[in-house]
Amino acid sequence: MPARVVSLALAALALGVLPMAWPLSLMGLLALALPVLMAPRPTPGPEPALPPGPGLLQRLVLLLALALLLLWGLLHRPQPGPRDPSRLIPPGQETVALRLRGRLLADPQPSGSGKGCRALLQLNHGRSELQFNPCPRLQQGWSLEAEGSLGRPRPAPHPLLAGPAERLARQGAWSLLRVERWRLLERPATPMADLRRRMAAALLAVGGPEAGGVLAALVLGSAVVPVPLAVREAFRVAGLSHALAASGFHLTVLLGAVMALARHGPRPLRWGLALGAMLLFLLLAGPQPSVVRAVLMGAMAFLVQESGRRNRPLGVLLLACLGMVLVAPAWLLDVGFQLSVAACAGLMLTARPLEERLGAWLPRWVAAGVAVPLAASLWTLPLQLLHFGALPIYAVPANLLIEPLLTPLTLGAMAMAVAAVLAPPLVGLLALPLLPLTRLFLWLAQLFAGLPLAQWQLGKMLPLLVLLFSLGLLPWLLPLQSGVQAWRRPGALLLALAFALHLALLGGDQLLLVHEGRRDLLVARHGGRGALVSRSADGLSCGRARQLALGLGLQRFDWILLLDGVAAERPSCWREISPTVLAPGDGSPPLAVGQRLASPGLAVTALAADSQALLLRCGRLAWALLPDRQALWSWRRLPPQPVRGLWLGFRPRQAERRALPRLDPSRLWISAAGSASGWQQS
Repeated sequence: MPARVVSLALAALALGVLPMAWPLSLMGLLALALPVLMAPRPTPGPEPALPPGPGLLQRLVLLLALALLLLWGLLHRPQPGPRDPSRLIPPGQETVALRLRGRLLADPQPSGSGKGCRALLQLNHGRSELQFNPCPRLQQGWSLEAEGSLGRPRPAPHPLLAGPAERLARQGAWSLLRVERWRLLERPATPMADLRRRMAAALLAVGGPEAGGVLAALVLGSAVVPVPLAVREAFRVAGLSHALAASGFHLTVLLGAVMALARHGPRPLRWGLALGAMLLFLLLAGPQPSVVRAVLMGAMAFLVQESGRRNRPLGVLLLACLGMVLVAPAWLLDVGFQLSVAACAGLMLTARPLEERLGAWLPRWVAAGVAVPLAASLWTLPLQLLHFGALPIYAVPANLLIEPLLTPLTLGAMAMAVAAVLAPPLVGLLALPLLPLTRLFLWLAQLFAGLPLAQWQLGKMLPLLVLLFSLGLLPWLLPLQSGVQAWRRPGALLLALAFALHLALLGGDQLLLVHEGRRDLLVARHGGRGALVSRSADGLSCGRARQLALGLGLQRFDWILLLDGVAAERPSCWREISPTVLAPGDGSPPLAVGQRLASPGLAVTALAADSQALLLRCGRLAWALLPDRQALWSWRRLPPQPVRGLWLGFRPRQAERRALPRLDPSRLWISAAGSASGWQQS
């Protein structure tokens, strides 16, 4: 099947699965139909300069197939089924007392708040997350009955922030149960989970949480191994996250070692060892989309090689992806799957031509080492801008330096994991040479993560701009073939247009309010700079502020004003995201009447001595901030001031509302405690 046809099929499926309105999906389908309709028709006579396109009947069949794939994707968008536990919550009611029975899909993991733990429960129809406090000693595969309060997870208050609803939707769950009582029903044998725990425990025991966690991740993947958050963050900022994620590289190392042992053996031995290694890798790392993709590609490539036919890596990649998303279309939304597919495409299509070009300027070994991470980085660049809004600046040199360490470390970690099961005394012996290498590996990741401007925070790009950027970048990444060269100049124009529009959006004057429970974050932006006024000083508010800064392309806030009268839970967190933090709860002197906290284009001024009434300016925007009723009373006693908008941190009474200045509803923001979470923007 031609690669173009498979690519069109994948695109049609993606249009159905992606969360967009059906008219946009239909417009996308029409765009996919254009190359089918405009392909050159076969003509009799001498061989044409361009390969002929399909005939009329083939075109009609292809168009019908694309429409059916779009419909298949629409029908399989992630959503709760008719008998999902979330359907048991009555309309208009937040929670319901309920008892659930099911099987744990994973060991309980610490919750994001640090209190208790959570685990995913598989029921006969659907899934639900169990939240325990305190955390019990339960294991994957055990069956239990849990009783408590079933509710829907809260969605993120802003698209740039992470929320429980979005996290659980990616796992196929739309409800959570706060467990009050539970009862163990069955403890069936779980040999693979036990084997995974035994391997991880042995590596963690010999290397500690950091080095041991890295070694365990090289075997099992960071998705199933408790790697410390600081280590994960260092690898992410350095552009080395792929080293800790179970992926095609780890499978390639394993297959290479196995096939080296069976190279001269009979065919049944080679087949048994290769397929057994791939199955073991899948069972240990778990059926994550990126792992399944790697195993499918490995199996297809092995079968093609054993049959003596020519291997076409791009065709293998596309067919593996098409088979996966036909079975589970929601995997298209998995970020790890998207990144692994894009990186593989880069290695197949761009790495070799890039190496040849670099070889004219650099030594051959340097060109080969640089071409691989650079090609993968270029192909994943649009996804980085879409999902993270930040680019690891030193990813290429970091990968170049860790490349000599990664293969021996991966093989050594696999040997230690096997020894943990078959010969435990050998684990300590193998650790003697491997632990220093692992600590060097860790040190390099932390070194690059700690360099100035380790991340270029560009802000998350709008999906439409990402599409323009991708279309502009593609002609520069594909090998030079007939027709590609002509698209490079228009591609450069699209790249410039996408970046110009993105930077224009980031540089404009903007005031953003994010309301979540009792927390309010007001972000003022001007000329690419930003400042923050936060109603709360707790750790969650600081974490939310950090996520907003990353998504908005801000390295740091110019200044932060905390209105909370209680001391900050983590003062260091606030200081990490701004050089100037004014927090009266920590003993900082409050702003006196007329005093300002200011930076170029951004300023907040205290309006009264007996309240927290403030005037916030960002460029040409002037907003009055009145966090409580006392601030409103103080502001009303002041001489009238021209303001473009007004924020009230409480719900005004009817008389108070009538006394407010006449403003457009879009410029009167009310975020009372207990009101629905959400966001507003000016």
